[in-house]
Amino acid sequence: MEDIKTGNMEGSLRGTLYLCATPIGNLEDITFRVLRTLKEVDIIAAEDTRNSIKLLNHFDIKTPMTSYHEYNKVEKARTLVDKMLKGASVAVITDAGTPGISDPGEELVRQCHEAGIRVTSLPGPAACVTALTMSGLPTRRFCFEAFLPYDKKERKEVLSELASETRTIIIYEAPHRLKATLSELSDILGADRRLSVCKELTKRYENVFLTTFEEACEYYDNNEPKGEYVLVIQGKSREIIKQEEVKTWEAMTIEEHMKVYTDKGMDKKEAMKAVAKDRGVSKRDIYNELLKQERGEENE
Repeated sequence: MEDIKTGNMEGSLRGTLYLCATPIGNLEDITFRVLRTLKEVDIIAAEDTRNSIKLLNHFDIKTPMTSYHEYNKVEKARTLVDKMLKGASVAVITDAGTPGISDPGEELVRQCHEAGIRVTSLPGPAACVTALTMSGLPTRRFCFEAFLPYDKKERKEVLSELASETRTIIIYEAPHRLKATLSELSDILGADRRLSVCKELTKRYENVFLTTFEEACEYYDNNEPKGEYVLVIQGKSREIIKQEEVKTWEAMTIEEHMKVYTDKGMDKKEAMKAVAKDRGVSKRDIYNELLKQERGEENE
């Protein structure tokens, strides 16, 4: 069992930062290790002390708390690092889930590493992974976007990148923005793109349904969103990407296509091979087409 060094604020032994995952809904999802750690550390840094006190009271944890959230993350991190340099042990918890995953924690971890303080993470609930495993969509490769940016310019850039993303995409969304986000994603990714809408994970009214953007938009036009949502979205098919690339090349003449590669320094033979690959045809087809064009010019 790990020995948590506590009560050594004036000593020379450096403390440790413990990133403690807390339940995203069902309180039974907390681990024995997290419970023990929360009882033994010197300080618990909580995203919202008013919310976290309910968790601590439920498990009869008396450890002092301090607030650590998005708006004080830099200055409070310095304070906590100073305490750990003097020997205190600190646990970080968020309102739900794993600290640092779309929640405060990243800045404190960075400062701890710079100060030479040991950081360890106590694994547990994370809404993104929970939703992914229940989604019915491919799980081997995925990207986590959390909440899409509010800034219009940044949001546009992120959505543009997601338009060609081949991995399964995971996005968080609040109920009051869900309909607008579904409509926006439908326009960019395609109304027929599959997704799983995951609601209130691990809670009483948990619900997951595999659908399309068209069907999801229609559903929420008639049903008001309630609860917290995770959208797990099918990545773009590589076959579709290939078809789109072929269409782009086919909009060019063979000569124009060849010039793309010869301008890069390729000789004619290499260029024909590249053009054939782009268009999904044989090298001989490209050769015959070029020959036909040359003969046509000669006859003129």
